Amino acid sequence: MNLQETRLDSALVYDGDFIRVRKDHARLPDGSISTREYINHPGAVAILALLDNGKLVMERQFRYAPQQEFIEIPAGKIDRGEEILITGQRELLEETGYVAREWIHLATTWPCIGYADERMEYFLARGLTHQGSKLDDGEFLEVFELSLSEALEWVRQGKISDSKTIVGLFWLEKTLSSWAT
Repeated sequence: MNLQETRLDSALVYDGDFIRVRKDHARLPDGSISTREYINHPGAVAILALLDNGKLVMERQFRYAPQQEFIEIPAGKIDRGEEILITGQRELLEETGYVAREWIHLATTWPCIGYADERMEYFLARGLTHQGSKLDDGEFLEVFELSLSEALEWVRQGKISDSKTIVGLFWLEKTLSSWAT
């Protein structure tokens, strides 16, 4: 069965500093035409930063759109033309002050496929050394350490509700358990 939709035209509805909103007309597999509205997003990198003591480097920050604080793993958007590893290294240093000796790509996920083309690249970062954070202007966050088991319990309790963090923690749990066998 062919499920492909074919773009017929595309209009830029909004062109912001960070995202673009598009409205397309697409031919559906049955030949009919429908409207598709979606967000162009540059993609992001999320980092599971594992300290030598076995704890994760975590962040607490206020997120404007939902108007609340979240517990998260370090992450940030991919700059135009930037390699994903470079994004991860840059974001980890800027937000937490850490650099890592070892980087392992864990997964690529698509968090919002119904309305955005954003992809999320996950890395495990190990062999961390603290060099001092360099937050972007207007960026405010608290950095702290948390064990993986405690982080997973916080997911169960609803204290961690950010989807990128939940996915990252589950990937890390599966990765570490597969290494132990």
